[in-house]
Amino acid sequence: MVAVAVAAAVGVLLLAGAGGAAGDEAREAAAVRARGAPGPCADFPCAWSAPLATKPGLGRRRAARVLRVRGSTGVAAAAGLHRYLRDFCGCHVAWSGSQLRLPRPLPAVPGELTEATPNRYRYYQNVCTQSYSFVWWDWARWEQEIDWMALNGINLALAWSGQEAIWQRVYLTLGLTQAEINEFFTGPAFLAWGRMGNLHTWDDGHGPRKVLPAFAGHVPEAVTRVFPQVNVTKMGSWGHFNCSYSCSFLLAPEDPIFPIIGSLFLRELVKEFGTDHIYGADTFNEMQPPSSEPSYLAAATTAVYEAMIAVDTEAVWLLQGWLFQHQPQFWGPAQIRAVLGAVPRGRLLVLDLFAESQPVYTRTASFQGQPFIWCMLHNFGGNHGLFGALEAVNGGPEAARLFPNSTMVGTGMAPEGISQNEVVYSLMAELGWRKDPVPDLAAWVTNFAARRYGVSHPDAGAAWRLLLQSVYNCSGEACRGHNRSPLVRRPSLQMNTSVWYNRSSVFEAWRLLLTSAPSLAASSAFRYDLLDLTRQAVQELVSLYYEEARSAYLSKELTSLLRAGGILAYELLPALDELLASDSRFLLGRWLEQARAVAVSEAEADFYEQNSRYQLTLWGPEGNILDYANKQLAGLVANYYTPRWRLFLEALADSVAQGIPFQQHQFDKNVFQLEQAFVLSKQRYPSQPRGDTVDLAKKIFLKYYPRWVAGSW
Repeated sequence: MVAVAVAAAVGVLLLAGAGGAAGDEAREAAAVRARGAPGPCADFPCAWSAPLATKPGLGRRRAARVLRVRGSTGVAAAAGLHRYLRDFCGCHVAWSGSQLRLPRPLPAVPGELTEATPNRYRYYQNVCTQSYSFVWWDWARWEQEIDWMALNGINLALAWSGQEAIWQRVYLTLGLTQAEINEFFTGPAFLAWGRMGNLHTWDDGHGPRKVLPAFAGHVPEAVTRVFPQVNVTKMGSWGHFNCSYSCSFLLAPEDPIFPIIGSLFLRELVKEFGTDHIYGADTFNEMQPPSSEPSYLAAATTAVYEAMIAVDTEAVWLLQGWLFQHQPQFWGPAQIRAVLGAVPRGRLLVLDLFAESQPVYTRTASFQGQPFIWCMLHNFGGNHGLFGALEAVNGGPEAARLFPNSTMVGTGMAPEGISQNEVVYSLMAELGWRKDPVPDLAAWVTNFAARRYGVSHPDAGAAWRLLLQSVYNCSGEACRGHNRSPLVRRPSLQMNTSVWYNRSSVFEAWRLLLTSAPSLAASSAFRYDLLDLTRQAVQELVSLYYEEARSAYLSKELTSLLRAGGILAYELLPALDELLASDSRFLLGRWLEQARAVAVSEAEADFYEQNSRYQLTLWGPEGNILDYANKQLAGLVANYYTPRWRLFLEALADSVAQGIPFQQHQFDKNVFQLEQAFVLSKQRYPSQPRGDTVDLAKKIFLKYYPRWVAGSW
């Protein structure tokens, strides 16, 4: 919808649009190649006519300028339009709200600008994004995302939604009952891990090329009832789940039923959705294979691939390289060679999923010659929290491209959850179209802020430069976009409050952004960023007050403990919840309302809401992956994080008052009751914002910033 609206506003003509004929696209690609663009593996994005022409046949008052964007594909043309809007019009397209104020008249382009990407693929999504971010989306939200993908030049993306309907057909055909199938599938907020074989049962035109799922070998236990002689291996548990919800059954690669199930599924899937001949499958994602023998690993890999080509002889397998990074002690050189060598070279496309921090291509000789996509993972669990490794991201693709005998064929964005830290994704999307790194990141983030807010402001630019050199400048292998702040963790006396940056930079950026509020407050994106930065400052304050409370407990100073704990749990966290409630993008009620909206009955709505609450908090029935998908949302802070902190600080105070040690084990048992009560609660939360973000942020600032400057807590 964004692309359509902008196209209408500027009178754009997409000469090679999504609905164009293949012959037209081929001719357009040839024309761009003739102008000296790189070889045939690239999408050749755009060329603009300049100056903008006056459309003939119109009266003087009605004369219209027409921007002509040519591209080898519709995605390339959309990316060309986005480049014009970004660089010539100062516009910004974002998850949190796009800034599309077009200058009048439209700026002319000096001469014809041609740009070609060195990357055959610009990939997007993580298997987990389907659950952490997309799970409750309706079609209107998907349209926005597809527009965002097209404008950013994404030409390869997962299309895994709805596959359970296909699996249902396959398993019914094989003789399983509907009850057995229902028991096998996970709840909707956990489908991603059911699809990868980690879990079962738990809570119960020319657009981008789509990656369809394929059969990886995981089957319901009920298959053993239908086929008593089937050769299956019960895998180990995953994620601290017991075998009631984990320990999937893996079909032996040599079993004759393997190609039957694989072909049945893929044939039904292609019949339903068509195909772009790229299929995703992960047999051993975060699960240790039953054997480390290279012969077994090669056979298991071959079985998956042969099930693909039995249906589609042009099949290319998209494999997450995460398994090699996640369990390096298992995946030695021989084991990696066995997997990578079992598929013909060029028919396996590997995602180097966490390459900005822990690249795998450097220790696998560029994946043994198989093509790979350099990916930025960045975010785990869809957490809130300012985080990025922009220097590493900026230089990473070029380093991979220049690696000896590199087989890199693209770049990718693979976050587990989206709608956070948009500056990181804006940079990564741009790098998908650049041959070289951005030469000056400080200037780049300054321009990013100006585009995002629709106007340049010196204080806003200075704030972003401070963030660049602090929260967005994480380096080293330990960097992960997973928020481990004490604010969103179950409290204990062993919590780590260290950060990789100087907190002073965050507080000074906060001051500068607030200073620019009178000029920028009309911008929705500015209000989002001001809230997000204030949220980050409160997160820092929680760590500082926690450290003071812990020190007071250890030195048995009850008055100091009560003072620090009282501010943290009875002033700071309520102020944060009130701030979050001022923006619809930070509302628990909105998230739960989306979950309920996709249900077809009240009982199903209750189930979906509970599913969503579990994901945000306990994750499993016993807190199996506790707080992994933590968010800072109004309602969640008030009714989940705050009660935990109050219980913890009261327990510390009681321990000091009574002269007995704090018992963490007993506290964990007690706090679990609070956590579980939140998950099972049916309390409704507002889905509309209340309060003014700027006023509330200023109120928190005026109360706590002077304390920070004075160093008095």
